[in-house]
Amino acid sequence: MKTTFIGAVPVLPSQDISRDLKWYEDKFGFVRTFGDHMYAGMRLEEVEVHLQWHADTPDDPLLGGSVVRIFVKNIEPYFESLVIKGILKPEKLRKNTPWGTHEFGLYDLNNNSIFIVEDIDSSAEKTS
Repeated sequence: MKTTFIGAVPVLPSQDISRDLKWYEDKFGFVRTFGDHMYAGMRLEEVEVHLQWHADTPDDPLLGGSVVRIFVKNIEPYFESLVIKGILKPEKLRKNTPWGTHEFGLYDLNNNSIFIVEDIDSSAEKTS
């Protein structure tokens, strides 16, 4: 079965998740959908944006490489194709994460983090 790409979610850096969630709510009408003081998501109709806390230190800069989470159904065929090409090692696929996903990540040439993510709920749908 082929991997189906279903969307992408930008992950923006934040020094204060609560403050920034309120700003997005007040200014744009986003609604918080999940999260805590370290990582949170919000939605406005069909648009989803995540916020990730950064300490703004040399080891954890606030500004720098961005993060994109690309959501798929049936992650394994795509992952295996990247392993075959030598882009990823087999152990890079994280299955059954505590936050309910199967996922893997890598950096692009500009040090942006690219994560390919399958919600476990969506993988359960394809097997039922």
